[in-house]
Amino acid sequence: MSSLPESVSKFRERYPRIWHAFEQLGAECHEAGPLDEKTRRLVKLALAVAHRHEGAVHSAVRNALASGVSPDAMRHTALLAVTTIGWPAAFAALTWIEEALESQSGPTGV
Repeated sequence: MSSLPESVSKFRERYPRIWHAFEQLGAECHEAGPLDEKTRRLVKLALAVAHRHEGAVHSAVRNALASGVSPDAMRHTALLAVTTIGWPAAFAALTWIEEALESQSGPTGV
């Protein structure tokens, strides 16, 4: 996984058994219910947005793109947060989404 931040890669190298258990838990949670892949990816993005976690938003965007989620669907997810978590937090998330999209495919604009 070359897209992992350096700090996460170092953790994975230092604690491979813990990393493996974490990956297994994530996979089990991901497959545990009736939601389809694209919906799961948008939910994960929404959770990262609501938590205001920039790194998680970047990761969720990369995973969503790999699963075929459109950039517009990801932007819509951030816009839906405006009335829930507020304009500043939702706008910050939108900029993080754009950063992640740009790093994957070039400039996109907010």
